[in-house]
Formats: sequence, C-alpha cells, structure tokens
Amino acid sequence: MQTMRIRHRTEYNYHKPVKFGEHRLMIRPRDSHDLRHVSSELILSPTADIRWHHDVFSNSIAVVKFAEPSDKLCLQSNVVVEQYNRDDIIFPIDQYAQTLPFTYSADEVGDLARTNERHYPDPDGLINDWSMARLREAYGMTEKVLEAMTINIHQNFEYVTRLEEGTQSPHQTLLSNKGTCRDFALLMIEAARCIGLAARFVTGYLYDPAENSNMALRGAGSTHAWAQIFLPGAGWIEYDPTNGIIGGANLIRVAVARDPSQAIVVRGSYFGDAADFKSMDVSVTVEQI
Repeated sequence: MQTMRIRHRTEYNYHKPVKFGEHRLMIRPRDSHDLRHVSSELILSPTADIRWHHDVFSNSIAVVKFAEPSDKLCLQSNVVVEQYNRDDIIFPIDQYAQTLPFTYSADEVGDLARTNERHYPDPDGLINDWSMARLREAYGMTEKVLEAMTINIHQNFEYVTRLEEGTQSPHQTLLSNKGTCRDFALLMIEAARCIGLAARFVTGYLYDPAENSNMALRGAGSTHAWAQIFLPGAGWIEYDPTNGIIGGANLIRVAVARDPSQAIVVRGSYFGDAADFKSMDVSVTVEQI
C-alpha cells in the first residue's frame, strides 16, 4: 500500500471581471478495492456553491456555481488516496479468452456493447491494418497483442503537448505518428475494438517517482489519460501506451468513459467577449507521503 497526495490547480485570468457560467469538474478519484479515497478539499475563488452527483459511468462530478464576477478563476483540488496491489501485471484471463478472436459471454456482451464497437471513421483502413499487424506479431495471444500495442505506441510515436482542446482522431494520430496521452489512449482503444475487445477511456493522475530525471515518465505534471481493456476473468485492465505501462502501477483513476469527450476534467463557460480571456495555467503534483 502507498499513500499519495494530489494537488491539482487550474487558474484562468481575464483582462476584466467576467461572469462565470456553471462549471463541471471531474477531479475526485474513483474508490475501489485497489484505490481508496482518504480525504479531499476543493478550494474555489471566487466563492461558489458546489453540488455533487454521479454521471452515467458512476464518476463523481462537482457542479459549481460561482457567486460573483472576477478577473481570475482558481480551482484547486487537494486529495489524499491510498493505493493497493497495483503493480501485479499477471492477469488470470479465462482460458477461452487467451487467444483472439473470442466472444464475450452472454452475461457480459450486452453491458459491454458500446465499449466494444468502433467510434471513429477509418476511411483507408489504417487503424485496422495497424491493429492486425499487432495481432499477427503476437500470434493472436490476447495478452501479448495488447502488450504489443502498448509498447509499439510508447516506442514509435512522438509524445507532444498540445494546447488545443479535445482529442485528435486515431486516424490522425497514425498519420502524424505523434500525439498527447489522450490521443495515444484513444488510438489503443480503437485498435482494441478492431479485434473485438471492449475498451474504455480513463482520465486521472500519474505518479512519477523519477520526475525531473532521465527516467521520468511522460504525462506527469498534468492530468493523464490511458485505456482500460475488459478481459474475461481479469476484468478491466489498465494500459498506458504513453509510458508503456501495463497494470495500475503509478496510475490514479479519476473517471472512466466510453469516449474522451465524456471525460473532460474541467468544463465551463464565462459571459463576455473572446478577447476578455487572458491566460490559463494548470499544475498537478502527485507525491508519495
């Protein structure tokens, strides 16, 4: 077991005071047998009313309504969590699912349906071809195919930071051979769906014990994203293609969703002109205590 402290601060600056619309925050880690929420604090400026609810995926959502205009908006989350048994990458996959292709059981297939279908166009079959190449090189062995996808993205794609909102399509990620952690996660999700696997998008935080060294992980210092694949007998397994990580080590889940558009960490608006916006700064620190 390890105890982690997470500090996530987002600050918006404006040239003049503006009125803020409702904001929705995805910042509270998901409680589970391997991740326990110990404490949390949400600090907001200007002052605001906060209401919590669960979305369709049972993610915790904070709905924030600000009381007054301001030329600065600060959102800070301080969270402490405990992680348990997150470094075991040996998964007890059911015998029938150890080789691809396989069909999910009747008890599972209905609930997995939307995570099992492809969501993005592939006009020239580029995503399918990339997925099939990983299938062949791993001789159809389920665990090895997913490992090949994870390692291929980690080793052969250029990691970049991008200030624009949203996630680029998996087709664009393959064409450009570069992307952010969200782009890499989405590529792996669509590639897994190509071969009949149920996959979903995860947003959260990355603990990097080697931060600021030559061995530093990619994606620390901000929110992070990765994929989960559903494997019969093992359940939802974490795959972080940005860093070549398999299993949950160093990954702290906040939200899961069928598509990245459903897992936006901070979503909100202000009333004013586009020119009123001045700057935005995001900082994330994750430390072991």
